[in-house]
Amino acid sequence: MSKESANPTINDVARIAGVSKRTVSRVLNDSPKVNQKTREHIQQVIKQLKYVPSPQARGLASSRSYLLGLLYDDPNALVIHAVQRGILSVCVAAGYELVVHPCDHRARTLVSGVKTFITRSKLDGVVILPPLSANDKLAAALDAEGFHYVRLAAARVDKPERVVVSDDGAVMADLARHFVEHGHRDIAIITGPRQRLATEVRLDGFRAALAALGARLPAANILEGDFTYASGIEQGRRLLLRKRRPTAIFASNDEMAAGVIHAAWTLDIKVPQQLSVAGYDDSPLACKLVPPLTTFHRPNDTMAALAVQKLLCCIGGRAEEAAQLPSALSPTLLLRQSSGPAPG
Repeated sequence: MSKESANPTINDVARIAGVSKRTVSRVLNDSPKVNQKTREHIQQVIKQLKYVPSPQARGLASSRSYLLGLLYDDPNALVIHAVQRGILSVCVAAGYELVVHPCDHRARTLVSGVKTFITRSKLDGVVILPPLSANDKLAAALDAEGFHYVRLAAARVDKPERVVVSDDGAVMADLARHFVEHGHRDIAIITGPRQRLATEVRLDGFRAALAALGARLPAANILEGDFTYASGIEQGRRLLLRKRRPTAIFASNDEMAAGVIHAAWTLDIKVPQQLSVAGYDDSPLACKLVPPLTTFHRPNDTMAALAVQKLLCCIGGRAEEAAQLPSALSPTLLLRQSSGPAPG
């Protein structure tokens, strides 16, 4: 260890590993110019010495800022928190910091604003959340500028190295089967805003799964909400005040599902004895409702961590390695007391 400091330096790592300082710097910067055996040897030395690279050492072989950005437009604070937790679990260990940037996905200046944010903040790459991630114009603009990005989305909207998908469409079959096997035939859905990709994916998946099981989802039983508790109450009441009301309702997030349960309570309709309700998100609210809510758990933190792993590979010039990482994760249906057999 160098005499100048009790803390190990890049020179100490290079000397003990038997390589040049530039080779150590390339490993720190994820350069593809170092073979795997040498990379692993140097990483082991770094771990043994508990070496923490300085910004100067890390910048020796690159012009990186070691800053990543998170682009989002989502009022769901719980989702944003889970995503940030997942991102930080990877980027902090890699020596990166995170800059969070809210956007308005409907703004005319979205593309120029994002480009300005990335340039001004000198970001090495960004993770993009829905609904921004469904904007192909934004992705094309970032690609044209040479900016690195990975999208979290409800469908395969990009190359494998640039996307992590929540496979919502496929898992809708689990809920459809749960309803049908419990005798439900009058089934309804309260969707999110229809311009959202996740809304269409969940609706199409749910409708197709019901059809495959011999159950219909008539157009009159498809109502649009806006992911808020109030819209769940409003659309829930519309469905439940019908002469022939549905016996099962899927709301596309937990907030709206909670609104449906509230609407049922005001109309003296018992859940789940007279009405089964399911949501999506598995938010903390889901377990606090009475009865606890059947819902889908989406691994937001795991998806975000995977997105950063892909992003760091691309930043390091290893797009092929990023493409080999998983590109889709499946939500899990959690059966709780808000759903059960159809009323006799």
